[in-house]
Amino acid sequence: MTSLELLAPARTADIGIAAIRCGADAVYIGGPSFGARAAAGNSVEDIKKLCREASFYGVRVYVTVNTLTSDAKEKEALVKMILAMKDIGVSAFIMQDESLPSLLAEYGPWREEFHASTQCTITGPERAAELVRAGFSRLILERQLSLEQIKEIRSAVPSCVELECFVHGALCVCYSGACYLSECLTGRSANRGECSQPCRSRYDLVRDDGKVLARNQALLSLKDLNLSAHLAELADAGVVSFKIEGRLKDASYVKNVVRHYSLELDRIVEAGGGRYRRASFGHCNGGFVPDVNKTFNRSYTSLYLEGSRGDWCSGVATKGVGEYIGKVGRVRTEGRSAIFRISSDKIIGNGDGLCFATPAGGLAGLRADRVRTLSAACGWAQDDSTILQEIECKSNAQLKEGADLWRNNDLKFEKELENNMPRRLMDVALELKTDWEDGCCLLTLEAVREDGTRKNLILGPVAMQKADRQERMAGIYATQLSKASGRHSFSLRSVQGDLPLMGAAAINALRRDLSECLDAIVAATPPRYKPLPPLPAQVPEGQAFSPEAAQDIVDRAKQTSSPLPTQDPESQAFSPAHTGARPLMTSRYCILYELGLCRKNEQGRRLIANHTVSLHNNGKVFPLAFDCKNCTMSVCYMQKK
Repeated sequence: MTSLELLAPARTADIGIAAIRCGADAVYIGGPSFGARAAAGNSVEDIKKLCREASFYGVRVYVTVNTLTSDAKEKEALVKMILAMKDIGVSAFIMQDESLPSLLAEYGPWREEFHASTQCTITGPERAAELVRAGFSRLILERQLSLEQIKEIRSAVPSCVELECFVHGALCVCYSGACYLSECLTGRSANRGECSQPCRSRYDLVRDDGKVLARNQALLSLKDLNLSAHLAELADAGVVSFKIEGRLKDASYVKNVVRHYSLELDRIVEAGGGRYRRASFGHCNGGFVPDVNKTFNRSYTSLYLEGSRGDWCSGVATKGVGEYIGKVGRVRTEGRSAIFRISSDKIIGNGDGLCFATPAGGLAGLRADRVRTLSAACGWAQDDSTILQEIECKSNAQLKEGADLWRNNDLKFEKELENNMPRRLMDVALELKTDWEDGCCLLTLEAVREDGTRKNLILGPVAMQKADRQERMAGIYATQLSKASGRHSFSLRSVQGDLPLMGAAAINALRRDLSECLDAIVAATPPRYKPLPPLPAQVPEGQAFSPEAAQDIVDRAKQTSSPLPTQDPESQAFSPAHTGARPLMTSRYCILYELGLCRKNEQGRRLIANHTVSLHNNGKVFPLAFDCKNCTMSVCYMQKK
């Protein structure tokens, strides 16, 4: 049976605990430093706190240490930090530096695993095999892979090595771990957790003869990933860990998305006929109904999973838009207020945050100060599910009839997330046994928790009276014992022996006492991994990616002054190999394809043939190179106008 793991992000220990209560099987969190998110560090004590909560359900905690160090002093500090978290309950460390497993082997043995970060740019079987040889027991795959490529990687590495795949959240436009655009522009390195997010900036796309093909657009900004509908396919392809992006996200985002994906995995397990199980214990009951459209998103894409291109660019939604409401009706102004009507199947509440697309192609926000529901008979409603609403807000000159409207803050839903959390419970099967001697009863409650933990609660022997009506008494015991207490959901499965006469309050006390005893026992989760082959004495030359190598790429890019060629006869495109320019980032995403200018179609051939194109932003020019044979695009080192 294969264990499927839902892996949740945690900016803080408290957010991690919230994720666990919503159904996460594992949580990843940044340590005190070197976590590739400069704004998401946590103390060792906070991580201990998270590990204590996680251990009860057999949930694993992974610590990110995937910042590249700049010198020997930093690497020494990184090793010391990892050693400080050794044996405190952490299950694994997520790393980008390929030399760390062999370096840390000197301080073993290790109960913790080493996972290769997505920043290791795992795009194919060869790269995956390199990382296994370096000592990693799990590979976190590049996001821009197809199912077929994932299957190829699965077949190329030992069965004891697990595959982890991102399924939800923000997307970098480039291959992970291989972007130097931020560092080149601002000196803030993405590989050191300081990305300035230039992919969310606006650019002009300009042909070499000065013709502007696109003006002031977020041409490098991708939609957010949502693979909710593809989890079963990923599991069939060999993925066992389904990762949610978001170590900078707030608690409401994490709770909502985790609950959504946990329910999806439960459905896969239920439909799997015993093929799958969840990687941790306990099930969530009740609570809010998740809706991933209601929290931060730039609209959604499945990216390249199905092996084909789609509409990947986020357009105006570089900062998140939430759920789509509809188109704004006629707008009128009264004093300092703007009033408009909208027909939608979404009910807007007073105080909700809204945003709309401006005529200039940007995004502007407003708050619904007052909402009035009107009759659908006004002729606005398109079908029975739509509701006509009138919204009053502060006047905004950019708000025009026909504008697309989204809700990015649903106050009612946010309150539900905060106040109606699900309850995560461990199933416990009970057997009640009694032994009578000289009017005294020895009562034993035998408990078997779903993780296999066993615990007996013994009462007596004590003088007690046998119940005259045994069948009725058995019903009372079953009713009072088959309830939830603390973190457990009890179920009385069998009764052996005559039952003593006992009131409901006394039986409830037995259940609560047993729950407290079980609370003290962490989940008995068996190891999932077979031992990996011994680590090499040293990482083979060329495998370890260092900051020096990163800087070399930037330096060599700056020295490049070769003009871009007009055409590559073989691939009918511009390729970095032919330009001589060093790419700052490479991606499956293609601006020309998104704009309908692919060189394989008529319009692309007409507008792009015999021309090169560049991105322009505030006087900086970034030549683009296209490898149509492999369907990739590269952004090359900037040139001055």
